[in-house]
Amino acid sequence: MNPVIFLWIAGVLVAGVIGLSVYLTISGQRSAEEARLDAFAERGISVDENLSTKGGSVVSEWLSRKVAKTSWADKVSKELVQADLKMKPGEYLLILIVSVLVVAAFGFFIGSKSFLLALIGGFVGFLLPGIYIRSQKNRRLIKFNNQLGDMLSLMVNGLRAGFSTLQAMESVAKEMPPPISEEFRRVVQEVSLGVSTEKALDNLLRRIPSEDLDLVITAIKVQREVGGNLAEILDTISHTIRERVRIKGEIRVLTAQMKFSAQFLALLPAFVFVAILVINREYLLILIDPEANTPLPCGFIAIAVAILLSIIGYFVMNRFTKIEV
Repeated sequence: MNPVIFLWIAGVLVAGVIGLSVYLTISGQRSAEEARLDAFAERGISVDENLSTKGGSVVSEWLSRKVAKTSWADKVSKELVQADLKMKPGEYLLILIVSVLVVAAFGFFIGSKSFLLALIGGFVGFLLPGIYIRSQKNRRLIKFNNQLGDMLSLMVNGLRAGFSTLQAMESVAKEMPPPISEEFRRVVQEVSLGVSTEKALDNLLRRIPSEDLDLVITAIKVQREVGGNLAEILDTISHTIRERVRIKGEIRVLTAQMKFSAQFLALLPAFVFVAILVINREYLLILIDPEANTPLPCGFIAIAVAILLSIIGYFVMNRFTKIEV
């Protein structure tokens, strides 16, 4: 490949990644007040005024309307909420399309206009946004679970001092760091706007699918129905959760090497393939050469088997590191 073309493609990819990162960072910095103003504006602004907004959002808004009532949109919306990404399904779909096209174009040009590499690149580009969302979701969930013990201690102290359950949650929203403070601030806001406490807690569990949080919410619901000393109940749960967090941390340390080995060994064949393709393209092009794959497409079969075995090996090794606590 011409080095100038390669540098142009690399520059476009880097610029696209930087632009996407900046967009996700800026879009995720909206305050709760802005969200309420947006909700009020959506009720009061006419269709013509909506169409006169920024032209850059026209495509994403059109895509959002097209997929609004599909099960895919519901699933994506839930994933975006759990990852705390202020994004509509249409915006995610637009990013997904751009990712597929960019990575497919990169594979097409780096492989001397090979449609097979373009297809593989498109598949990788299709997976990248989902991988990013899942990583954000898991990172946020782990951080939330690590803060849950301190949150329960703060609530227990508040309840013993005479606070109501809602006042104890409000103290958590004011004194705890994100993400747990943000989530309990949403709960307090929903209750202040007329939503029942049970429904607000269910919404919290929908945003944070944590087993430990489910245990806490169940305890609060049961106490509200049958009565009892909520402070003592939460104190007991707090001790249990702290022990679970400690054990999970020890397991995470012990299995870190195996997880890294699984990721490294799964990605190593792809890196080697790309490196050889750049250094000595003719050495690998025989795998996708039509003449060499006649009458039996041995090259394509070898590539497919290699990809399949790498995926199976990754999932098998990753399964060994999943220890339930």
